[in-house]
Amino acid sequence: MLIFETLLGLLFGATILSVLARRLNIPYPTLLAVGGACVAFLPGAPRFELPPELILALFVAPVLVDAAYDTSLRDLRDNWQAVLSLVVVAVGLTTVAVACTARLLFPEFPWAAAIALGALVAPPDAVAALAVLRQVNPPYRLRKVLEGESLLNDASALLIYTLAVGAVMSGSFSAAGVLPTFFLTVFGSAAVGWLLAWPIGLLIEHIEDAPTSVIFQFVFTFGVWLLAERLGLSAVVTTVVFGLTAGRRSALSARLRVPTFAVWDAVTFVLNVLAFTLIGLQLGPILEALSGTELRRFLGAALIILGVVITVRLVWALTYALSQGRKSNRPPGSHSAQPSTAPPTAKGGLVIGWSGMRGIVTLATALALPQGFPERDFIQLTAFVVVLGTLVIQGLTLRPLLLLLQLPRDTTVETETSLARGAALKAALKALEGDDSEAAQRLRLEYREDLGRVRSGGDPHDTPDNMLRQRVVGASRRAIADLRHTGKIGDDAYHRVEEELDWLELSARPVSTPA
Repeated sequence: MLIFETLLGLLFGATILSVLARRLNIPYPTLLAVGGACVAFLPGAPRFELPPELILALFVAPVLVDAAYDTSLRDLRDNWQAVLSLVVVAVGLTTVAVACTARLLFPEFPWAAAIALGALVAPPDAVAALAVLRQVNPPYRLRKVLEGESLLNDASALLIYTLAVGAVMSGSFSAAGVLPTFFLTVFGSAAVGWLLAWPIGLLIEHIEDAPTSVIFQFVFTFGVWLLAERLGLSAVVTTVVFGLTAGRRSALSARLRVPTFAVWDAVTFVLNVLAFTLIGLQLGPILEALSGTELRRFLGAALIILGVVITVRLVWALTYALSQGRKSNRPPGSHSAQPSTAPPTAKGGLVIGWSGMRGIVTLATALALPQGFPERDFIQLTAFVVVLGTLVIQGLTLRPLLLLLQLPRDTTVETETSLARGAALKAALKALEGDDSEAAQRLRLEYREDLGRVRSGGDPHDTPDNMLRQRVVGASRRAIADLRHTGKIGDDAYHRVEEELDWLELSARPVSTPA
């Protein structure tokens, strides 16, 4: 019972902190991690000893599927070079730089262990990056590059980490044996994720009950991750490919899609809240394993590595942006009109370089190191310092940096939304051709008026009819509430009519997207 009460208390406190973060325009992962670290110093602070493999499955798998489901394959394809440069080159350079730094600071540090340290602090975390991006709202192309990177960089880093840990434990390393395993793991994981999406998607499409559908979706999400681990594949690659494929072929009905999306939003938010709070709480157990002299020595080295991690990514992002920008210097008007293919700029490179927050993956992989692993205590402390340091330093300054750079306002989504609305209204008018009924004439007039508003840059929902509909819905709600209050109708009838009024209100109000 104490564990349950503690968990409720942490969840309540974390939710309050997330609300405060939004009021202060601070990324909530930063405030939650700092709050968890403060709780770790309190007398009798809670200790959650979750297995690292459970941490990854529980906190990372649903977030990856949710992000992959919403990822645009068009934008991922348009920006594959920039994404690949971050996923492969930036991760590789960071791994090597951190390994060399660790060896300089501690000459007795084995190379394989130093590479394992570099690999686990190299990738920005999908949970942290996406949580911060949704609040700072960078320009479209930058957001798509960072979203694409957040889906894939864990895979490259975790593969390097796994190979390095294996080399330490076995005492040997063979490049000839590693490369085939590396490519087999990557392509095998992608194939399994793609194959699993088809039968699972077909099964979910045939479920008509919303609660059952949502439960199955979460069961299959965790199941795909666990199956990939059992097969010795990359759980990250398998899960991402599964989510991308499922997102392209999903055919849920509107009646199922509305509650499904709401549940996924709520669950992923709760998991994010718990994950970043858990990051802070791990400070206590890590510090307990160190003496005072070790702590001072290790903390200084960890801060140096934090500086290396931030600097390497920033330098590479700027170098890539400037080199690609020079290649794209063509006459005005020769560039593609597609916003996601706009040439990189120095300002964009600076934003991407500064968007390197680490998170739960880095800490979980550090905690997963086997007992007796060389310099295990130092690696775990360094992982915590890098995670908390990037969340605080970069997380708190990313929004001010965007304001300082004065990047042009992005209207890509609004422009493409207007295009989609126009196409949908034209298709609706075409479907009404040949129907001279009174109802068809009313709909035809309404759609033509909406199409005119779209062509003039307006919102088709901003009509006198919709405003009147919203006003009468409020009056209708009060009327049925009075009937229930006086006992003339029961709750079953009340909730059925309430649901009908909900759909009527939603049809009269455009869906707002968070900034």
